[in-house]
Amino acid sequence: MSAPLIDPFVRAIRYLRVSVTDRCDFRCTYCMAEHMTFLPKADLLTLEELDRLCTTFVHMGVEKLRITGGEPLVRKGIMTFFRAMSRHLDSGALKELTLTTNGSQLARFAQELADCGIRRINVSLDTLDPAKFAEITRWGRLPQVLEGIEAAKAAGLRVKINAVALKGFNEDELFPLVDWCAREDHDLTFIEVMPMGDLGGEDRLSQYWSLNDLRARLAERFTLTDLAERTGGPARYVRLQETGQKIGFITPLTHNFCESCNRVRLTCTGELYMCLGQEDMADLRAPLRASPDDAGLEQAIRAAIARKPKGHDFDYSRQAIAGQMTRHMSHTGG
Repeated sequence: MSAPLIDPFVRAIRYLRVSVTDRCDFRCTYCMAEHMTFLPKADLLTLEELDRLCTTFVHMGVEKLRITGGEPLVRKGIMTFFRAMSRHLDSGALKELTLTTNGSQLARFAQELADCGIRRINVSLDTLDPAKFAEITRWGRLPQVLEGIEAAKAAGLRVKINAVALKGFNEDELFPLVDWCAREDHDLTFIEVMPMGDLGGEDRLSQYWSLNDLRARLAERFTLTDLAERTGGPARYVRLQETGQKIGFITPLTHNFCESCNRVRLTCTGELYMCLGQEDMADLRAPLRASPDDAGLEQAIRAAIARKPKGHDFDYSRQAIAGQMTRHMSHTGG
């Protein structure tokens, strides 16, 4: 498995995002319906199967592994998987092991995560107002998340806050979020809401807040300097001269970031999505279970990468939604 994974547009695939569960203890309005029907647990890949799949990707050149969900830390026994993946950090084959979390379980697991070699994490947090937090997450409690973030800091984990920009919801919290992250020494990334899944009446178009507008509002108070650095994901970064902090922008709508995409996404049932904004996927569960030998699995992975598209089709122009995906964000992984 020495040949690197190269897609049809000569992009080397170095980054795998793995959803280990579709379940979550929150029901964020832009991610899930309130009354979700989750997969039967028997349909999920076992932790051992996830290990084998991720190990195969690492052997094929993947250097960054991000664990997602749903909420990854609600998966029973998940620390067994993190401990298993840490061997690839020890060998040097894997450059980074990390996760995206809602923060609800961090107070329990932060130290164990750090012990597994995780150095930084992303925490999804859209508001610092307890009442609004309960509204947007439906089931969440803000103090529990803030306690988890503190536990992560105490364990030595670098925390990046991911905030979805939502018109009419957190526009008035732009500067409070920035100020709080500056005080707490957290990096902060804003994300445009993406048209994923039928959420039972949620109006995607009314939620959409362009990050061009958000950035312009930031520039009214701060001096923004564009940064060339990348962290392996789709974010573009600026430095706020007055505070020194780093702010990221993930803009699938206003600025298509596909030209440098080095990522694929694996679901908890073994479906490999070559693009978040396309429905095409490859079933890796079948070749995984067909043989204990990895040759067929490697062949299926290479065939999938050969179908990776140039980019996604998300579009909110002309006051309509184009390129909407039928699956929920929690299905593919955040």
